[in-house]
Amino acid sequence: MQIGIPLERKAGEQRVAATPDTVKRFIAAGHTVVVERGAGANAHYTDEAYTGAGATLGDTAAALGAPVVLKVRAPGADELGAMSPGTVLVGMLDPFDADGLARLNAARLTAFALEAAPRTSRAQVLDVLSSQANVAGYKAVLLATEHYGRFMPMLMTAAGTVKAARVVVLGAGVAGLQAIATARRLGAVVEASDVRPAAREQVESLGAKFIDVPYETDEERQIAEGAGGYARPMPAAWMQRQAERVAERCRQADIVITTALIPGRPAPTLVSADTVAAMRPGAVIVDLAIERGGNCPLSRADEVVAAGGVTIVAPSNLPSTLAADASSLYARNLFEFVRLVTGPEAAFTIPREDDIVTACLMCENGNLLRGA
Repeated sequence: MQIGIPLERKAGEQRVAATPDTVKRFIAAGHTVVVERGAGANAHYTDEAYTGAGATLGDTAAALGAPVVLKVRAPGADELGAMSPGTVLVGMLDPFDADGLARLNAARLTAFALEAAPRTSRAQVLDVLSSQANVAGYKAVLLATEHYGRFMPMLMTAAGTVKAARVVVLGAGVAGLQAIATARRLGAVVEASDVRPAAREQVESLGAKFIDVPYETDEERQIAEGAGGYARPMPAAWMQRQAERVAERCRQADIVITTALIPGRPAPTLVSADTVAAMRPGAVIVDLAIERGGNCPLSRADEVVAAGGVTIVAPSNLPSTLAADASSLYARNLFEFVRLVTGPEAAFTIPREDDIVTACLMCENGNLLRGA
């Protein structure tokens, strides 16, 4: 197969879908790779590094005109116009964006959205949500420290003792766990909350305290177990109890990092405006759920909001700010997926019996399979 790697054109997107390392792997597997000039520059991968790995450099038309195109984000209208019907597109295409999928289908692409991969052991190597959430969770803590006007660790000096910062992490998925680990490495005292009871062990293994919200019914506990590795919407009674418990902990926190997302649904409100008003002056909230509306109603995408004495930041694309490592992880995810759709003599194929491939397939030859 010939694989095209175009420059990402979405505003603020600095990642790239292939690195020199994965280019070498593609070529060793029998593929050819054309990389748009400058495609990796924002992630500090030079054109010379790509050619040294065996890729051919080309213009936009060459990269988008390849039979297989690997991207970070869904193509815009201009990019779609440069892609031929039948092109195989692989990337983070948002399987819940019905309008976006309809546009890909109208262009008669065969499109795979990697976010739709099942959360199974076999799919871990191509789990783009996890690889990028790891980056976001790490950077969220660094972003919080940038806006927090005090030290993170406890310091004992001749001039006096500085208390450690108190950090609350809401949502103990991949991003939340990475945020916990990073805050702990910086010396903070960390508490965390999650609807899933299994998260307690993971939170405590990282040295944080789990904020417990008891289940009053078997139904609540069953729902809390989640589905397919994701959280599910909890009953209103449990959400009310959680809100009260979380509000109590947030009022005592210096930094709050929220990461709670439910696929295909608006993000749940975890930190209310009243809770923000009761927080300490100088406290910081980092809302990582802004792509689905945010976990705090005061959050504004990519803005720094001052709410009384509290600073709220809600970055919409944190992984892009660590573009080199985020691209490296993402490119490996793509490489592993391409292996699944590579048949004899390095030709493209769709193994219909493969649950990962079929879950990611959004549209094919004008047939819209998801988002209809």
